[in-house]
Amino acid sequence: MAVMSRKGWLLNLREGPTPYADAWALQKALIGARQREELADGLILLEHEPVFTIGRSARADHLLVPREFLTGKGFEVYDIERGGSVTYHGPGQLVGYPILDLRAYNEDVVKYVRSLEETILRTLQDFGLAAQRLRGFPGVWAGHEKIAAVGVAVKRKVTMHGFALNVGPDLAPFDYINPCGIGRPVTSMARLLGRPLPVDEVRLAYARRFAEVFDLTLGAVAREDLLRAASGYAAASA
Repeated sequence: MAVMSRKGWLLNLREGPTPYADAWALQKALIGARQREELADGLILLEHEPVFTIGRSARADHLLVPREFLTGKGFEVYDIERGGSVTYHGPGQLVGYPILDLRAYNEDVVKYVRSLEETILRTLQDFGLAAQRLRGFPGVWAGHEKIAAVGVAVKRKVTMHGFALNVGPDLAPFDYINPCGIGRPVTSMARLLGRPLPVDEVRLAYARRFAEVFDLTLGAVAREDLLRAASGYAAASA
């Protein structure tokens, strides 16, 4: 007899690029709801307005220009609680924030990160793109170029932050940082395929692969329905 996968939710934010602060506050509220078992496990998919985020492992030389230079060009810059170094988010990049209780995955953070990488590897395969892991550096690589960043945080056994897959973003802002601190270039699915690739073309494929790897049956949910369960959202956004 086949084992049924667990039910989860999928929030697809499609109304345009999401401000980073808004998504950060939403994650914090949903984490609280998940910790209180008011929500099942789920996944947020979105694109961000142009922003640089600096993780706990970042060193001063990973940001190649002063912060004032970035803010002067209209970029936002945030120090955040995820692992990893500095990265860029912007339109054309698929960003995923899983809200998962790790107790269902043996509380193994390393295995969780490997599983996130696996969801991206399988999604890239769906588009005929070969990629791989690079030992010692979370994320996904196409040859010597980075195509997806992974950086997570776990709060009272519930995950936040996640991954950023370069579908077809402007790659120029990556010139302002040293991703992972190892001096390797970045690439995108569109560049490798040699054609424009809308993020919406990748969302569905990714959600399917995420559900497969994490053994979830994802049901689409509206933001308002999630917020009803996340009573701390207004306070977190204030």
